[in-house]
Amino acid sequence: MKTSATGTLKTDQTLPQPTISIVIPALNEASSLPLVLEALQAAANVEVIVVDGGSADGTAEVARAMGAKVVKSARGRSRQQNQGAKIAKGPILLFLHADTCLPQGFDQAIRQTLAEPGVVAGAFQLAIDSPRLGLRWVEWGVNLRSRYLHMPYGDQAIFLTAETFHQLGGFPDLPMMEDFELVRRLGQLGKVAIAPSAVVTSDRRWRSLGILRTTLANQAMIVGYLLGVDPYKLARWYRRLGKGYASPIDSCS
Repeated sequence: MKTSATGTLKTDQTLPQPTISIVIPALNEASSLPLVLEALQAAANVEVIVVDGGSADGTAEVARAMGAKVVKSARGRSRQQNQGAKIAKGPILLFLHADTCLPQGFDQAIRQTLAEPGVVAGAFQLAIDSPRLGLRWVEWGVNLRSRYLHMPYGDQAIFLTAETFHQLGGFPDLPMMEDFELVRRLGQLGKVAIAPSAVVTSDRRWRSLGILRTTLANQAMIVGYLLGVDPYKLARWYRRLGKGYASPIDSCS
């Protein structure tokens, strides 16, 4: 509570809120972006940056038409997110996948979470846009891991201050696992908190590869990475596993 120049009391809620710069890496996401960007329009003090990795389907045009700032980048989620962070003006950064919708009130949830003592970053709980019962178990496992191990992944919309992000040197230049490595480094600085609301992400990965195959592949990537397997070898293996499905390297979503 503060006093204005006229002597009346002014609540903290009326003070300007720090801008949140939302960085969305995208590649051929013209069909997914409208719903994602629409969910951002009611938020207060947000900047939306879509980083296009060379789309051929009008992704950039769709993003501009919905009020987002569009920048070009070399392909690769890590590089695209770092490029977006370079031009971001807000003191808070949020990295959002192009097939993931943020919950109502996400802006206040982010600011409140980062204001908690000892918190250096945060993410949201995960919900998957599908009625399939098997994906409820996936959600349960992801949210349990995030809550107790403080290890959210990129599809949970990681957020942190720009100062902390740049202090860590941004996302490591890896073909995959860049979110996993960033969160590991953040955990050495303080707590990675989980906001009480959930993002809703597309089920396209699980729909394409199958629930069990996708889950096992993801866990294999993590184990391989922790054992020191070359991330480029892991990425090639993941791409072959997916066959026709766009891998994290190709889709950035």
